[in-house]
Amino acid sequence: MEVILLERVAKLGQMGETVNVRPGFARNFLLARGKALRATESNKKHFEAQRAQLEARNLDRKKDAEAVAEKLNGQSFVLIRQSGETGVLYGSVSTRDLAEVVAKEGFTVDRGQFTLNQPIKTLGLHKVPVVLHPEVEVEITVNVARSPEEAERQARGESVTEREAFNLDDLGLEVGQALADAGEGADDRG
Repeated sequence: MEVILLERVAKLGQMGETVNVRPGFARNFLLARGKALRATESNKKHFEAQRAQLEARNLDRKKDAEAVAEKLNGQSFVLIRQSGETGVLYGSVSTRDLAEVVAKEGFTVDRGQFTLNQPIKTLGLHKVPVVLHPEVEVEITVNVARSPEEAERQARGESVTEREAFNLDDLGLEVGQALADAGEGADDRG
């Protein structure tokens, strides 16, 4: 299906280009979200008549996105979640969680603007790209921790999932001593 793009779409084309896409992608994404029009003669004429207005609106949106990007880029946000001792979360961090925590800090970002290539399922610092406009992308850091104190430790670069290392020789001696003590108690009974 041929469509005329009303805005820049990543990996597809620029505003005004006529591209051939699969019908489902056109119907369910491009047309439904107002990113494209069917490439009919009447729509082509309509687009050319509206081109200046569309470009002006796109430029305004881009300027607004750049203003937000200037403040948002490089910011760090803390999410408190429960996890096991190994640092694996009971659940995962979704784009909805990210949108909520960013909104609490005073930024207006839609959950669809976060680009999670894979779900966040572990404690630690995670870099998350945010697409504010098709031509404006920033990166934020999400600090997933079990408590605010743990988040501060992670921010300083400490690992919170390391277990206390045991010296096997010391452990062997303790076990040997415990067995010896148990053996002495058995000898007294018999």
